[in-house]
Amino acid sequence: MNIMDFNVKKLAADAGTFLSRAVQFTEEKLGQAEKTEFDAHLENLLSKAECTKLWTEKIMRQTEVLLQPNPNARIEEFVYEKLDRKAPSRMNNPELLGQYMVDSGNEFGPGTAYGNALIKSGETQKRIGAADRELIQTAAINFLTPLRNFIEGDYKTITKERKLLQNKRLDLDAAKTRLKKAKAAEARAAQLNLSPPEENNVMVNVSYMLNLLHVKWLKIWAEEVSKSEQEVRIAQSEFDRQAEITRLLLEGISSTHAHHLRCLNDFVEAQMTYYAQCYQYMLDLQKQLGSFPSTALANHNQSSSTCVPSSSSTTPSTSVTASLSSISNSAASSTFVELKSSSGSRKARVLYDYDAANSSELSLLADEVITVYSIPGMDSDWLMGERGNQKGKVPITYLELLN
Repeated sequence: MNIMDFNVKKLAADAGTFLSRAVQFTEEKLGQAEKTEFDAHLENLLSKAECTKLWTEKIMRQTEVLLQPNPNARIEEFVYEKLDRKAPSRMNNPELLGQYMVDSGNEFGPGTAYGNALIKSGETQKRIGAADRELIQTAAINFLTPLRNFIEGDYKTITKERKLLQNKRLDLDAAKTRLKKAKAAEARAAQLNLSPPEENNVMVNVSYMLNLLHVKWLKIWAEEVSKSEQEVRIAQSEFDRQAEITRLLLEGISSTHAHHLRCLNDFVEAQMTYYAQCYQYMLDLQKQLGSFPSTALANHNQSSSTCVPSSSSTTPSTSVTASLSSISNSAASSTFVELKSSSGSRKARVLYDYDAANSSELSLLADEVITVYSIPGMDSDWLMGERGNQKGKVPITYLELLN
């Protein structure tokens, strides 16, 4: 029974405090009550904390978009995280592309130029996919997790203490308002000095009674002065204490910035490592593809009117074309030179599949045998090839002369 009485009293006290705060807040909004303002330093700290929270959320969301562009995948990861379960492992985009390239290369034949190139490209894409996974994991641990911990931990504590400070301020201002009203009632009661009416008149007696009640009401308020002063002192003490707690928490924002700076350095280093790995992977792939026969591509680019490289160009594609041309020129053996200088013909085996770039060229299939010969004025990297009734130019790097 005592516990029930205590709970009822506590509930009534809490309800009274809530009502008092609500009245004070409403009167402040209507301009009918004074408001205790925070000092400039505390206001600056509050503004800094709010700004930090706003931009941390934006940076965190956009980093998640950068690391995982697929919104459906982000939602799935969020759901599994809330359920405290591990999301199922799936191939990322580079790994999926690499798998398709490897499968298609095996389908076309690893012994063909195109098939071999697809396999090598697919393996490189898979390595890039693995590097991408490592970047996501490192960024999540060293960058996203500290940002999320601030939003869901430190800033929630700051918000809680800030709300408590606001309640203490409302309590203080409400106590000040009650004290002000009590002092005004005390002063007014001291000015009134009522005496009984001399006339036995009903209206006069009614007026006297009303004034007497009013004076008694004012005296009751006047008696509240000392109590209100005590409430103001207590409310002021609690407000100052809560303001100090909130200030100490807010001053920790500077340490948060320093910690986030270290996390940012870790994120930038992870990105640098990732892009350096990708560059090295693609550089190695470029060298591997450069060893494949590519005379047809080089000559096709030279004869195309829509793809004329500038002499001042320094792009990677220009240097690749130049290196491929030198490889093609060095591949011509003395046997081909002898054939081109003579007027005879020879049998040749095709080393790789070749798709004709135009009607003047002849498409080739690996391991087939064709007849080749040279005609005056023909480019040094080409021969004329014949297969039955079909005739056209063929690149010498795709051929092996037979005895």
